[in-house]
Amino acid sequence: MTKPARTPAGSRFLRTTGQHATIEPDAFTEGSYVLSIGGAEQSHVNLAEPGEIFYEYLRRIGHVVDLAAPAGEPVSALHLGAGALTLARYVQATRPGSPQYAVELERELLDFVLQQLPMPEGTVLHTMIGDARDALAELPADLRFDVVILDIFSGPEAPEHIACAGFYAEAAARLTARGVLVVNVGDEPGLTLVRSQVAALRQVMGGVAAFAESGMFAGRHPGNIILAGTTGPWPAEWTAELTARGPHPATVLAGVDLDSLSG
Repeated sequence: MTKPARTPAGSRFLRTTGQHATIEPDAFTEGSYVLSIGGAEQSHVNLAEPGEIFYEYLRRIGHVVDLAAPAGEPVSALHLGAGALTLARYVQATRPGSPQYAVELERELLDFVLQQLPMPEGTVLHTMIGDARDALAELPADLRFDVVILDIFSGPEAPEHIACAGFYAEAAARLTARGVLVVNVGDEPGLTLVRSQVAALRQVMGGVAAFAESGMFAGRHPGNIILAGTTGPWPAEWTAELTARGPHPATVLAGVDLDSLSG
């Protein structure tokens, strides 16, 4: 386990977006830090306990990763959208030795995060700078992943070349036989983006499910819904397992229950 980093000072200018990124200690949790971009909190990292995830939507993604393979067994993971590498740290903490790749559009952000918040000892992480779809095409042709996590969407204005069935087909082609594609969709009331992404995923994945705080599915509030696609049919036992793991109250929609979100 790595020791908590020194208290970061200052910020880093991100040339792609023209915003500033800052990393500051979490005043309430010792050994934890918060990454903010443009003044808005983006990621939370617990260097002392990387197996603990603060944000609820990231915990839900972590639970999907937990089901991708037997507990403790290494998995190959691709993170499209790196942020503060919270999920990469989680995978290393819960599945030591897992080979991982992370793609980030902002070179300065990735450098800043790795400098200020070092990865746990033993982490096998390959980093790439660039657009998620371009990076996917540039990976070695024979490289396959047990888990592909897309954490780019932050609202209804999603990149069209990524928020589409064509991109998901390319991502699905990178999955192993047991692979799962996980998409975090941040959306506004009405869930327009969620509905379009459910429809797109259903075109290319064997099984699709949506996982979120129960109230999100009413479409009255902004928030995050996690979409998960499997190469084969959606495992019915995963629905019960994810619902039980929470955070609560939790709902998982799959099969005919997901039709209301299929666009």
